[in-house]
Amino acid sequence: MNLAADVYELTGSFPREEMFGMTSQMRRASASVAANIAEGYGRQQTRSFIQFLRISQGSLKEVETLVLLAGRVGLVGGEPVERVMARCQRIGKMLVGLVRKLDLKEDRR
Repeated sequence: MNLAADVYELTGSFPREEMFGMTSQMRRASASVAANIAEGYGRQQTRSFIQFLRISQGSLKEVETLVLLAGRVGLVGGEPVERVMARCQRIGKMLVGLVRKLDLKEDRR
């Protein structure tokens, strides 16, 4: 959820004409990371949880790509981009670790 809050803050300075383009796409993708984790956990089945964690990983990569693109086209740069990218890296590592742990748990059954 912190990632989504960071992305909302980051996109708040985007030009108005990006509201239905880059702004909307970045906000939806970042919110999707946390939403898919919650949805998967709520299903109370390890296999479903793993599936939703992998969907979250895809959304996270989408956020990373869009942040880098926003930087390339001059919508944002510097410290805000670095902060969001660093958060994405941390979340990505956590997701990979959690998927591995849950996969091992399932393999033991």
